[in-house]
Amino acid sequence: MGNSGSAVKVCADHQGGINWLSLSPDGQRLLTGSEDGTARLWSTADSQCHGHFQGHESYITFCHLENEAAFTCSADHTIRKWDVVTGQCLAVYRGHTSIVNRILVAKDYLFSGSYDRTARCWSVDKEKQIQEFRGHRNCVLTLAHYSSKDVLEEEEEEEEEEEKMSRDLLVTGSTDCTVKVWWVSSGRCYQTLLGHTGAVLCLILDAPNRELFSGSTDYTIRTWNIVTGEQLKVFKEHQGSIICLELVNRHLYSGSADRTVKCWLVDTGERIQTYKAHKHSVSTLKYHAGILFTGSGDACARAFNSRSGVLQKIFRGHKFIINCIQIHNELLYTASHDGTLRIWDIRGVCKRNKRRLKKERSAQGRSSQKGSLSRLFNNKVGCMVQQENGE
Repeated sequence: MGNSGSAVKVCADHQGGINWLSLSPDGQRLLTGSEDGTARLWSTADSQCHGHFQGHESYITFCHLENEAAFTCSADHTIRKWDVVTGQCLAVYRGHTSIVNRILVAKDYLFSGSYDRTARCWSVDKEKQIQEFRGHRNCVLTLAHYSSKDVLEEEEEEEEEEEKMSRDLLVTGSTDCTVKVWWVSSGRCYQTLLGHTGAVLCLILDAPNRELFSGSTDYTIRTWNIVTGEQLKVFKEHQGSIICLELVNRHLYSGSADRTVKCWLVDTGERIQTYKAHKHSVSTLKYHAGILFTGSGDACARAFNSRSGVLQKIFRGHKFIINCIQIHNELLYTASHDGTLRIWDIRGVCKRNKRRLKKERSAQGRSSQKGSLSRLFNNKVGCMVQQENGE
């Protein structure tokens, strides 16, 4: 049984639901993007709001935080870049003709996906559109990025000279049921991955292993070879849309509208654990130190032992769906459609889990030792029987 926990702090500065929460790479700041059309910057040191970014003309759908700059995208069709120190708007990226759903920052590139059926690439510094990726028949919901040099051997590369100079690729998932892979330099579609029969809601990339995972409203997760475009596996046990994915140590965690999270062994496709107890869709998840944290449409966050599936704690207090979670310094941050950012102390959960892991390792060691002695004994008996039978 999981025990309830109360938040150590509730930040209620936003006047509308929080749609996304981003943690800076150095862990010093958090960024929230809200239905109220503003973004707020929070310090992880004192949990205070240190910045209020105003300028969007409609709600913010998504946000991304770097160490020195913040990025927000909005239903007003634009993306904005902000100075995290002064709060000044540094750039406005205009060009999309509908709601911008998602942004991704990689190197000097800013990528965006929109309801206008396109993805776009911008120069982060020059406030200029570099490329437009046109080919989807419906809105672009999710993005991933990688470099071909991370996955291709030199002899395998057949792209044009222009593309060899810039080996970046963008992956887009759409409500048209397809995933597309694009050369950033030319805007040309490199692969169209066909197989899903529902909207693609989430993507996760494992470039070193040349694999891409996609989750869909068709209740499946599919694995693809990102070099050949071949579909490798289909994970089929969910009974609802796949909303979120997390990949850790060749274990894939999938959160679904069927109110469960499942854990799969990537190499075999075997489902090894199901995490239950949610009373609504699982909207977000995060793995940390052997614990799986989830946020749900039932307004609760939960902590599960990732190996056993045992519910360890329930975090109650939000009034509406939890849209995003982050973890830093054994604090859990949850952002909700109720407009609040809540901060929870997870040290107790982490300590209990560490103790449990130590016990399990100790028990495994004893079991392994017994097993070795047993095998040795059985081998000796087997040899004796063979000798008696003259074999």
